[in-house]
Amino acid sequence: MRLALLHTSPAHIPVFEALRDAHHPGLVLRHHVDESLLARAREEGAEAVVVEVREALERAVAEGVDAVLCTCSSIGGVAEAQGTGFAVPVVRVDRPMAAEAVAAGERIVVLATVASTLDPTADLVREEAGGRPVTVRTVLVDGAWELFAAGDGEGYARAVADAVDAVTDADAIVLAQASMTPAERLVRTAVPVFSSPRPGLAAAAAQCV
Repeated sequence: MRLALLHTSPAHIPVFEALRDAHHPGLVLRHHVDESLLARAREEGAEAVVVEVREALERAVAEGVDAVLCTCSSIGGVAEAQGTGFAVPVVRVDRPMAAEAVAAGERIVVLATVASTLDPTADLVREEAGGRPVTVRTVLVDGAWELFAAGDGEGYARAVADAVDAVTDADAIVLAQASMTPAERLVRTAVPVFSSPRPGLAAAAAQCV
């Protein structure tokens, strides 16, 4: 079983390697990192990188993998749409997370540290609701991404956790980016918090048959 992962940060590699070791030990992961995809999507919108994402998917599929997992929520919708013509499944990491969140209740808060991720994730949550009534609020965690970019992983996680704990009137809280996952261990809220790496990797692994 071979899975290619398309990342926009090398920081995601150890996260998915650890999840593989814990839950999918027979799965071979092949990592592809292109930080320019997120940088351009942030500046110009996700549609600006359609060609580049497709080319990245083509390179990944050419390695003979059984599926591809896009771990970046900002470009996940583009990857999913471009992946429809490939011989192997292309999975966006945040779709299973969105499904879990809408199952938890109607009031959902989406947190992100990059603005370009907010609308795609909110739209995905509404899509996964499948017509059920949901209220989706978005919150940008100001200043957190600069900590991540500077390599301050602990400060980044704490900033995200503080933002999570400040949320009120919610049935579910969604951490829109895979990079935000470490904050889960720091939160104190009783509201269920959902992140994408674990369910996303499980969904992609299920495609590797």
